[in-house]
Parts: sequence; C-alpha cells; structure tokens
Amino acid sequence: MTPIFLYNTLTRKKEEFKPLRDKEVGLYACGPTVYWFAHIGNFRSFIFEDVLRRVLEYNGYRVRHAMNFTDVGHLTSDEDVGEDKIEIGAKREGKSARQIADFYIADFKNEAKKLNIKEPTDYARATDYINEQIRLVEILEEKGFTYKTSDGVYFDTSQLPDYGQLARLNAAGQKAGARVDLGEKKNPTDFALWKFSPAAAKRQQEWDSPWGMGFPGWHLECSAMAEKILGPEFDIHCGGIDHVPVHHTNEIAQSEAAFGRVPARFWLHNEFVLVNGEKMSKSLGNLWTVSDLETKGINPLAYRYLTLTAHYRSQLNLTDESLRAAQNALNKLYDFLREADNESDQKTPADLGEKYHQEFLLAVNDDLDTPKAISLVWRLVDDKKISAPDKKELFLDFDRVLGLNLNQIKPIEVPEEIKKLADERENCRQEKKWAESDQLRQKLEELGWLVEDTPQGPKIKPRI
Repeated sequence: MTPIFLYNTLTRKKEEFKPLRDKEVGLYACGPTVYWFAHIGNFRSFIFEDVLRRVLEYNGYRVRHAMNFTDVGHLTSDEDVGEDKIEIGAKREGKSARQIADFYIADFKNEAKKLNIKEPTDYARATDYINEQIRLVEILEEKGFTYKTSDGVYFDTSQLPDYGQLARLNAAGQKAGARVDLGEKKNPTDFALWKFSPAAAKRQQEWDSPWGMGFPGWHLECSAMAEKILGPEFDIHCGGIDHVPVHHTNEIAQSEAAFGRVPARFWLHNEFVLVNGEKMSKSLGNLWTVSDLETKGINPLAYRYLTLTAHYRSQLNLTDESLRAAQNALNKLYDFLREADNESDQKTPADLGEKYHQEFLLAVNDDLDTPKAISLVWRLVDDKKISAPDKKELFLDFDRVLGLNLNQIKPIEVPEEIKKLADERENCRQEKKWAESDQLRQKLEELGWLVEDTPQGPKIKPRI
C-alpha cells in the first residue's frame, strides 16, 4: 500500500499517516461562524479539507468527517471581549439569532455544493451541544484548570506546562512582556470557557449553568463537539492557518487538560487567499462569494481548479486573469472529455495507464500535492501513446480526488439546426464571404454554441 504523508503543524514536519483504527479515519474541521456569507477565501479551507477526505477515501479509508457551525459564542475579539457575531447579525437584519444562523447555514451548504464539496458525515451546531460544553467546563473545574471572574469562567493556562505547543508560543515571555489590559485575567493567554450574560442587556441566546446565566466560549465549542462525535482522541484536525495561534491552541489546551491527551494526532492548516496581492477584507471590497464568481461569468469549479494549482500550505494570489486562465483550462479539459469517445482506434501500451495512476497516487499522497497532480493531468492530455478513451478513464479516476465533476461531462449532441448554421458559415468562409461568416458565428454564439476552426475542419462545442 502506498503510504500517505501529511505535514503536521504540531510537529512542524511531514509524517506518515497511520490512523488510530484500521481503515477508519476521524476528521474534524472547523466550520464557519454563520452570521454572514462565507467568501471564497473561507472556502479554500473547505476545498482543501474536501481534497484531504477524498485522498483518504481514494486510499480505501472510511472517513467520519465532522464539521461545526458556530452559531453562538464567537466574539468580535480574540481577547474574549466584544459582541457575539451572531447577535450582531440578528440586529443588522432584524431577525432572531436562530433565523440568522439557519439562513447562512443554508447559503453555505448551497455554495459548497457548487464547489462540489462533499457534505460532512456529521454537521454540528454549537447550540445543539450546550450540555456537553457545560460538562466539559465542569471536568476542567474539577481538575483545577479554571477560575471565575466577574464576566465568566476562564481557563488558567499557567496550569498546563505545554500550553502553546501548536503555535510555539512562549507563554512565560508573553506574560513578562504583556502590554494588554489583563483585567481580571491571571495570564495574557487565559481564555473564556463560559461567558456571563451582560447584566444590563438580555441576549437572544443564553443558558443557565452552574456558574450563572451565559453562553459558551468559542474554543470550548469545538473541543466538546469533537469529543462527543469522534471521541477524546481522533486522527486529524483541520482549519485555516489563522486558527493556529489562538483557536486551535486553546482547543488543544482544554482538551488535553480534560482528557489527558492532545485531541488530534495530526493538525493540518491551509494558507490564505490573497486578491491582487492583498489580504481579503471588507474595507478593500475584495470579499468575493461563490455567487459573485458566477456573476462574473466564472464557473465555481474553475475556482476549485485554481486552488488545486497551488499547494494548500502556500498562499494563493487571486486575480481576474488567474480566474479566467483557470476557467479556460477547465473548459479545455471538458472539451477533451467530450470528444474522447470518438477516438477509439488507438492501442495503449500495456502498463502505461497504471504508471500514470501510480504517479498520481504518489503525488496526492505526498501531503496533497495537487499542483503536481494537475501537471500530470496535462501531461496525460498531451501523451500521444495513450488512446483518448483510456485517458478519459484515468481522468475520471483522478477526479475522485480532484472533484471537478468530470463524470458530468457528456459527448456533445449538436442539434441539426446548429449543424446547418455551422455548415452555412463554413461555405461562406470557403467563398471568402467574411462578413456573412462573422454574422453566422455571432448568431451561433447567441444560441449558445462556438465554432472552432481546425485543420481537420470546424468543430462545434457548447459555449460554457
């Protein structure tokens, strides 16, 4: 069996992946905070996690893939202050917190479907796991890892010797040189497990607890849900690179303190998407959604293709030009598949197809090296030793990982009306009636068809 190697943020090295249970993988991915639309930068994480899952399944593993929806407790600041983002969304739109979460969860699922992202086996809403979160705080309290302030129950990071191991934090150094206002915190790195509801205002989402009326901290939610669904120790935890210094660091701390072990053996993180070399931000107006891509005339799968051309641990710079180039490349691949069944007279040398398969497997098993896999795809397109039908069979196999919906591409069936117009245009070209030829080309485009002039004659294909 070809081994899988993954870069583990926890150890800062590439390691051979072996699951805790034979042929079964527990995978937890941090999902969106559902107070606003997820943008394509967010979706890079979910595409990367989808590719990871597909690679594991391609290698014969059964994957239990859990992903959360944060629908309470994510404050506007990582310093455990500010408003709850869900409450902000509810005020902004004049709806209940539940309605806000329901709406943006539905939108997320719809956008993910356009990107051909497989649905997780388990979706987990934070508000559905309040009892589990309260119980986790109780365990931490029993073990001496908590203290109470006027605004909540906090985790005492000084009680955990290896706190900050994921991000390589120097907690003692941070304490000595801290310039933040600690308030009632004992240490700058301490974080809220349970926040009390403000005395002056009633929140839409709050629950009674042994410590008072309030709501769970953001980090607590993922630890409680992951433990409930996958157990106290599972195989892989994923998320964006921005989760390393705070969110995932604090997840590890509270889970290790409660259950005596780091929850996941492998921690995988994807890098950011830039737009024209700049970070995505609302102030710059460059937060594009999947629906925005469609408005620009871009197939969402072209964005998926573009993300595959860069390694998940490298930044991806998004431009109009790169999107158009990705769409052109994807269309070229679709065109090849449409015509592949028409070329069946060539014989493929024995074992050549298997050589490509093994090369693809080695690429994706090497820390999800999708750029190498995409390069292999185009080398295969140009390989004249392999018949087109055999190439198509390999592409459909590769697409189990790439997820470009290649199995949806069917041979072109050109209507008779379109054939007649194309023949008429070709006659005009032969007679050098260029104006009439151009008019017929334009008419064909308006009807949704393109004519490509080749040395073998005109080829008709749908306009995508």
